[in-house]
This record gives sequence, C-alpha cells and structure tokens, in this order.
Amino acid sequence: MNKKICCLLISLLLLSGLYGQNVTVKGVVTDSITGEALPYAELLIQGSTFGTITNGEGQFSLSVPSGKKTLVVSYLGYDSHKIELIPEKTTYLSIPLSPSGIHLEEVVIKPQKEKYRKKDNPAVRLIRKMIERKNLNNPYTQNYFSYEHYENILFAMNEYTPKPSKSGKKNKFGFVEEFVDTLTDGTTILPVSEKERVEMVYYRNHPKSEKHVIKGSQSSGVDEVFSRDGVQQFLGEAFREVDIFKNDIPLFLQRFVSPLSNIGPNYYKYYLLDTLDVAGQPCIDLGFVPFNSETFGFTGHLYVTLDSTYFVKKAILNVPKDINLNFVSHMTIEQTFERTSDSTRLITKDDIKVNFKLSEKSKGMYARRLNIYRNHSFDEPDAKTAQVFQESSPTIICTDAYHQSDNYWKTVRPNEAVRKNPNSVSTLMTRLRSVPVFYITEKIISTLVSGYIPTHKDPSKNKFDLGPMNSTFNGNTVEGARFRIGGGTTPVLSKRWFADGYLAYGTRDQKFKYDALLEYSFKDRKDYRLEYPIHSIRMEYMYDLNKLGQQYMYTSKDNMMLAIRRKKDKYATYLRKAELTYTREHYNGISYAAIIRNQREYATPFAAFNRYHADGSLTPVNHYDLTALELRFRYGRNEKFYQTRTQRVPITYDALIFNLSHVMAKKGFLGSSYNYQRTDIGIQKRFWLSAFGYIDFIAKAGKVWSKVPYPLLILPNANLTYTIQPEAYTNMNALEFLNDEYASWDVTYYMNGNLLNRIPLIKKLKWREVFTFRGLWGNLTDKNNPMVTSDKEGLYMFPEESFIMGKKPYMEAGVGIENIFKFLRIDYVWRLNYKNHPDIQKSGVRMTMKLSF
Repeated sequence: MNKKICCLLISLLLLSGLYGQNVTVKGVVTDSITGEALPYAELLIQGSTFGTITNGEGQFSLSVPSGKKTLVVSYLGYDSHKIELIPEKTTYLSIPLSPSGIHLEEVVIKPQKEKYRKKDNPAVRLIRKMIERKNLNNPYTQNYFSYEHYENILFAMNEYTPKPSKSGKKNKFGFVEEFVDTLTDGTTILPVSEKERVEMVYYRNHPKSEKHVIKGSQSSGVDEVFSRDGVQQFLGEAFREVDIFKNDIPLFLQRFVSPLSNIGPNYYKYYLLDTLDVAGQPCIDLGFVPFNSETFGFTGHLYVTLDSTYFVKKAILNVPKDINLNFVSHMTIEQTFERTSDSTRLITKDDIKVNFKLSEKSKGMYARRLNIYRNHSFDEPDAKTAQVFQESSPTIICTDAYHQSDNYWKTVRPNEAVRKNPNSVSTLMTRLRSVPVFYITEKIISTLVSGYIPTHKDPSKNKFDLGPMNSTFNGNTVEGARFRIGGGTTPVLSKRWFADGYLAYGTRDQKFKYDALLEYSFKDRKDYRLEYPIHSIRMEYMYDLNKLGQQYMYTSKDNMMLAIRRKKDKYATYLRKAELTYTREHYNGISYAAIIRNQREYATPFAAFNRYHADGSLTPVNHYDLTALELRFRYGRNEKFYQTRTQRVPITYDALIFNLSHVMAKKGFLGSSYNYQRTDIGIQKRFWLSAFGYIDFIAKAGKVWSKVPYPLLILPNANLTYTIQPEAYTNMNALEFLNDEYASWDVTYYMNGNLLNRIPLIKKLKWREVFTFRGLWGNLTDKNNPMVTSDKEGLYMFPEESFIMGKKPYMEAGVGIENIFKFLRIDYVWRLNYKNHPDIQKSGVRMTMKLSF
C-alpha cells in the first residue's frame, strides 16, 4: 500500500511539473483568400494528445508544453498546414489555410482592408478573356458525344464517436462501431445512406437528343422511407452537376453566380496568386471572392493554362462563411478537365463535399456527391446503340440495373469512391432493423412522411395502405367535426389495376360522404398509381361537400392545417359526381386528358338555388344537373417534382408550364339542365435574376361563353385560412365576386436577402425578403346578370354578399420575410381596393412553414 501511495505522489509531482511548464498559445485560423475565419478547425500537436478546435469566430486557445513542437492545422476542404512552434517565443498565431490543392505560401488577401480596383487589374483582364472564350471547345457542339458517368452520393453522421453504455450493459447499437469510416483528413463518419449509379450518356446534335442508359443502380440507407425516384429527383436537383461555364450554377435549389458569368467582374474580385503545376501542366492560379460574401457566390480558384487558350485545367469552389445559405456550414467543389487533341473541353471529375448543420453546436451531416466521367467519345454510334435515340423516355433502365452483383460494382467503382471501411450501408440497415426500437421508429417516420400506414410490415407484400392520416379529422361550418378514413391498393396487388377512396362523416349535418375510384394503367407502376408518365383510364364516383369559391390546388381540402380559419366557410353545397377520365402523359412534356362528367349539385341553406322564371318570379330548386365533356392540354417540359402517393410536389418551377382546357355541355343531353361552354388558359414560370433572386409568375384567363346560374360561373379562389396559398386571394371572401370572364396574375419576388444582408446585425439572422402582388380583372356580361338582363329564365338569385366587379381589377400586395428560424415565412398582405364591401379583412398576417437551403 505504501509503495502504491509513493508511486501516486511521484506521478502527481511529475504531472504538476509538466503542467507548470505549459504555455498558452492563442490565435485565429482563416481562409487564405478571403481572410474569413474558419470555425471548428482542428489543431493538434503532432505526436501528442494536445489539441483543440477553433470557436465559431475561428479563434483558439491551446495549452502547449514548452519546447519546439509541430502544430498541425486541418479543416474540411482545405490543405492541412504544419507550423514549427516554439511556445515560449510565439503566443499568438494567425494561420491562413489554403483550399484543397492550393499552395499560396506567404500570399494572404483580406478584402475588407484592401483597395480593390477593376481598372488596370491584370486578373480582371484575364477573366474577361476567359469569359469571351468560355463557349468555345464545348463538347456539345459535336455531332455526337457519349461518355460513361459514375455517380456516388454518400450521407454520413459527421465526427461520429460511439457513446458508451451508461449502465455498463452491452449497448444494443454497439455493432454500429463496425461501420465507422474515416475521411482523408482524419474525420470519423458513420455512413447512413449511399447511392451508386452507372450510366451511359448519349448525345446527338441533329436532331438534338440526349439519352441516359442506366446500367447499374443501387441505394440503401435511412432515406428509404422516402420515394426512391422522388429522392433521386430531389438529390439530382439539389446536387446538380456543376457547369462553371454557365452564367448561373444551380445548386441547393438556388442559383449561384459562376466565376465565369458575364456579370462576374461586377460580382467578384479576382486575384493573380501564383503559378504552379497542375497534372503536369503549368497554370495560373486565379483566385476570386464575391464583393458581398452574404450573397449566392463562391470563393475559390481557377487554374488556367499558361498559353493562349485560357483553358481551365482545374476549379475549386467554396461557399463564403457568411453566405445566406441554410444548413451548409462548409462546401467544396473540385472539378478537373482534360483537353483533346482538337482542344475540346472534357470534364473528368465533379466532386462536391458538404457539411450540413442544423445549428453551429451540432456535428451535423457529411455529404458527398462524386461524379466521374470517362470513356468519352465523339464517334457516331453503331446501329444498335443508335436505337436509344428512338426511345421516348430520356432515361432507359437496363433489365438488370437494380440487381447488379457486388463484383460488378467493384469493377466499375473508381478509386475515389472506395471507402476505407468495406462494410456497406445496406448491411448496417439490415442490422439496425433487427433492433425493435429502430424498426418501430422507422415505421412511424415513414407514416409521417408518406401520410399512409401499410397493412403489412413487409413492403414487398403490402397490398393496401390506409390514409392519408393528415385528413383523418377536420372541421367546417356545415359539417361541424368531420371524420374521414380512406386508403388504396399498391402495385403489390396489381401493377395496372388500382382502387382508392374514402368515407367521411360530419357530426353537424350527420351525412356520410364518400369517394370511390378504380383506375387501369396501360403501363406497369413501380411504387405509386400516379407515377410519371401516366397513361390510364379512370372511373370515379363521389358525394361530398363542395365549398364554393374555394379551390384546393396545392393540398387536400381535408388537411388538418386548414382547420383554423379567419372566416367561416359557409357557402357550401353538396355535389354528387361521376367521372370517366382518360389521361396520357409524354416524356416530351406534353399531356392531355378527356373527361366525361355527370354531376348533380344540391342546394343548402348556406347556398340557396332560387331560380328565376321568365316573368321574374323566384322558385327555390333543390338541384341542377350537368353532363359535360372536358378536354385538357398541358405542356411542361423538364419539370422537376417529388412524387408522393397522392400528388406531385414541385421541386422547382423552372420549366414553362402551359395549360389549356375547355368544358362543353348541351342542355337535355344525358339530363343536363343547361348549355355550358367554358375555356381556361394559363402559364407559369420561374425567372431567375442571377444574384438578385427569382420571380415566380402565374397568369391565367378564362371565359364562360354560355348563360348559366352562379354556381357555374367563374368563382375566384378565396383563401379563408391563415396560411399562404399560391393562386388564392388572401383578403377576399368566398363568392365575393362573380364573373364569366377573367384575367389573373400572381407574382412573387424572392430577393434571397439582397436587402437585409446589407443591414448590420439584421444580416446575422439570415432573413430573406419576399414581395407579392396578385390580382384579378373580372367581368360579368349582361346575359349572366339577373339584375340587368331581361331574360332571367334559368338564372339563380345571387348570394347576398356577392358583387359585380367594376372596371378596376381586385388587387393585393404583400411584404414578407422568409427563412425565420430557417423554416418560417410570415407575410403581411394588404387589400388595395374594393374596401367598402361589408365584412371583409383589409389586411392581415399569413404564414407558412417550409424548409429550404
């Protein structure tokens, strides 16, 4: 015992001696180009356990034993930097790190202190010449172009450290340690999702066509609760292949200004930094940084060959620390290019690495999308290969694409995609699902995401889903509390025949409502009935409440989120409807449909049908009937949307959308009470303004050509909730205006923080401005106005609070802030005219929740 005590005392004396000789070294770690501080960079005394990380401002304080030491500084996307350190002589360090692959030695630029000039700046002259020539040597100017494309998308928990069991018992998730991997900079990660794809891309210039032939595809991970194709669409848009030779670079569903943009010299500062060897070729290192680091731009380097071609051999892009971009704490894009004998430019690698964080304190997620391009060719394809251009689909999936062997993936997987830990994500998911708590949690999340509950725990055997669950309970003035249950079959039961429907009950009106649908698809469905492209015939029969003047264009009418309203939705009828619908969608964006519809609409005390006779007298009627044919045409090439079971959620609105429809009915034909002719036309488009945000524009027009009662007129879409709904009038009442011809617009300008980013303190909140302006010009011709026409026969008396629009259009304007707490948007909307109408809301606050980058 005495020996143990002596040893302990000697150890304590030795330790106290060591700690007594420690010296505290402080400093800051910055980006060598921008001078911006790098938060959470790692510092370590080589060969010891002494180390620390920088704080959110890039500052650090490190206790170091005396004597000469080597300090190693590392940060994701930057080259590690070693410093010979003598703590007694150096107590403060300013350490600049160069982005990956760059060696700047003593070159340090701090734009906030410099006097930058574009005039007579050799770097600006160089970039202008590069911009002039950026469209030269484009491979897509060749008659034919083909290449093999390998893609790997990895998501992982960043800086993962297994947690020991507090009770001392064996941790049920202890096996997870077997799947921990290490990045090249030493960061430990736990891969939770991985996707691989190999495809051949064939391009033809005349006539222009591009086809993707998928030879292999596999995916596994926690995101399997989402739609496989939907996730692929989303990731394909969020992690777009970067083309620095375009003016704008789509990334994270935003638009970044390319350093080679035509507006580049007015958006970026450029610097000639060094000359160095890149892949055996001498290059100029051209650095760049945006004038305003909060806007959507990059910092980085272009490596330009030292000859008259201005060829970009390599590019490295980073996002500024202060950028108004959610969840992205750091990002690096590395691209490499090769030049053919005729100087054609070929990209060989596009490597994106991102650190995602919900908050600065969280470790977040690590994501990487690696694109490798190889086996480029400009040869005309042989007869067999050329057949791909005859396919209607832009993507052709080989029969065994989803069932390739492990040996196949080992053969096609490039070295850059091989992880140090060979254990696969699919094996991890299998073992995780064997733990009951994980299995149950995954099923709950799957239900919340999809809105449906499978009736079998094995997806390959599940033939029927219950849902959607967010429509189970709702309420309104007519029905009181509304309860609903529904569901539908899945492709497991039949890949071509589908049944869907619901049953609802209102406690106040004590009526059952229902909808029953039977659809036959001419193409096999993989996951959902509504998969793109649809080619089907459908029969539907329903009886339900019809809320006049309220259209639910972007959500279900029974969505629980719509239950809280600013005004009672009292104008409602009951509608019984039978439809036979043929729908055909094509890969070129053209779609069309033909609908035969028979409907009977019943009056209620809330929406009475008081019919005029020829002598002007009124008689209450119970209902009217209409049998009509509706023809629809739509064009929407290159639309991007996330496919769910019941709807398509747009990922972007970049594509031009054009809609045209016409409804026709003849009085007396199959019981129709009226002749009816109505035409509607509409366009929709997002316009990107490069660094200045984007505008969503929607315009519509229509006309009812025939004499009909008010339920068949054009009823503007009123939004009676406190939520923000596109194409709905925030401060208009239901049935406030009645028209038989109209023209409407809905313009929303998202400025992406261009104003708020310039206000001190406010800019730290990373709020973004939104401006809205919508309106509707409408008119009611004399034939449909019982107060004017002498021929009132068949018309209904208008509701008491309905009006005829004057010469001025109805207009609303709004100012909003989005990205509040990174998910909330709040608008304040004003009604600009028709303010003398009774029981209206002249202005009000509206909000919505939306996660975005």
